[in-house]
Amino acid sequence: MTLDREDGRSLRSEFLRAAAEFGEHPGLIVKGHTLAYRDVEETARRWAAVLVERRRGRLERVGVFAYRSEVAYIGTLASLFSGAAFVPLNRTFPPERTRTMLKRAALDALIVDRASASQLSTVLEGMESPPVVLAPDADTDLSAVSPSLRREAQALAAAEPLTRLPPVGPGDIAYLLFTSGTTGIPKGVAVTHGNVIHFLDSISSWLQYTAEDRTSQMFDQTFDLSVLDLFATWRAGACLCVPQAADLLAPALYANRQRLTTWFSVPSLVAHMRRGGQLKPNALPNLRLSIFCGEALPKSTVEAWREAAPNSAVLNLYGPTELTIACSAYRWDDAASPSECVLDVVPIGRPLPGLGALVVDDALKPVEYGEAGELCVCGPQTAPGYWCDANRTAERFVPIEVGLSDARIFYRTGDRVAQQPSGDYAYLGRVDQQIKIHGYRVELGEIESAILKHPGVVAAAAIGWPLEGGRPEGIVGFAVGKDVEPDAVRGSLRGKLPAYMLPAEVVLLDSLPLNVNGKTDRAALQAMLEARKRQV
Repeated sequence: MTLDREDGRSLRSEFLRAAAEFGEHPGLIVKGHTLAYRDVEETARRWAAVLVERRRGRLERVGVFAYRSEVAYIGTLASLFSGAAFVPLNRTFPPERTRTMLKRAALDALIVDRASASQLSTVLEGMESPPVVLAPDADTDLSAVSPSLRREAQALAAAEPLTRLPPVGPGDIAYLLFTSGTTGIPKGVAVTHGNVIHFLDSISSWLQYTAEDRTSQMFDQTFDLSVLDLFATWRAGACLCVPQAADLLAPALYANRQRLTTWFSVPSLVAHMRRGGQLKPNALPNLRLSIFCGEALPKSTVEAWREAAPNSAVLNLYGPTELTIACSAYRWDDAASPSECVLDVVPIGRPLPGLGALVVDDALKPVEYGEAGELCVCGPQTAPGYWCDANRTAERFVPIEVGLSDARIFYRTGDRVAQQPSGDYAYLGRVDQQIKIHGYRVELGEIESAILKHPGVVAAAAIGWPLEGGRPEGIVGFAVGKDVEPDAVRGSLRGKLPAYMLPAEVVLLDSLPLNVNGKTDRAALQAMLEARKRQV
């Protein structure tokens, strides 16, 4: 199919260029089924045509309620082909949380796969204007949920592909992702096509993907790092290999079975593999490039990985969702890098081309070179802000003067760093209550808010625990209240929080320890758990 005229480069134009050149190449492998670029494009165009016809108006945002299925990936493209932004949703999250995201996004349409369809009636409950629903692989009558869903698969197969795609440009939103929020309500981050294209252009020289590569897809699509998986792969004509949940229990076996040439994951997945004995010497001989992001990368993790994947270069990426996937990069060098690690953590490198970085103090004034402070970043990867939340946007996206009269909008990352003599940045930890659990950003305030909603709880706290290499492996909650059962509190959280945010336990206290400023003393809570551990 011919390329559609665009107002500017976009995520879909990157895919379409590759599909025009590599139409017969495998572009997607899911559950043992291989799809060529041409087949993926044609199917996505059919679904987009149905979306446009049913909506009968401009599509702004389309939810993709699907998990590691063909529908999840083709649905993402169909959303973009329809001229809309895609909004990933995840059936492994509590339905109440998904409903909140769906409402906040004000979706025009929703693409759902067969396994997620059972939650439809729950997540759409109470919506005054429910979105158009598309269920491409539905094998049951879902007309009770939406009249348009009767005989869905047959209707989609008979649809003519959308030949003229609605125009999109660099300033249009490409995707809307929701992350943990301090108020107990997920916060949305809207990222434009221009933001992502700049990132893909900047990172391409580091990745050097080709049509011969077979890339991993270890991240759920509700994690923004999955965007690199999909579109860095598809712009190069490479093949995206999607493991299922069972495969993620033994990812080394999956990598070898699929003959992966590149790997991308959070460092904690490597820790899981090490504990399971999967990282024997030369266990991953086919890898040429291994990328890590989402949390601090311990030196020991890289050293173990280099033994298991001796033919692979190692790349450490850093960046919050608000700065579009990653804003800095560091390539590991076996000779020089060990001595460049600080606190046994691999440096996060330097900003990608076109981005500016400052290290500032609490007053947002630049610190002296080499001193520690908060990292702030500006440039074309800076997202427009938080979805429908001007106050929070103003708090994190701030003007900082970089010259006599030149003020630019910087995003405050909340990460403490220090610039080393080499020019690379060392990561020193967080300046706020946000932590990373298996790469997912978690606001401890959201967990505390959920605990406080339990009857009888009058005060709550949460900390990352236990720590491994300075990185939290889980979460422990604390509750203060009368006639409160810790197990009941934790049980009530299951319906409110996704699994990665669920505390491993909730500890009942008479009162929370306070520091000299009258705030919860999290160090004292950590010391309490450490003392308990030594007594066992």
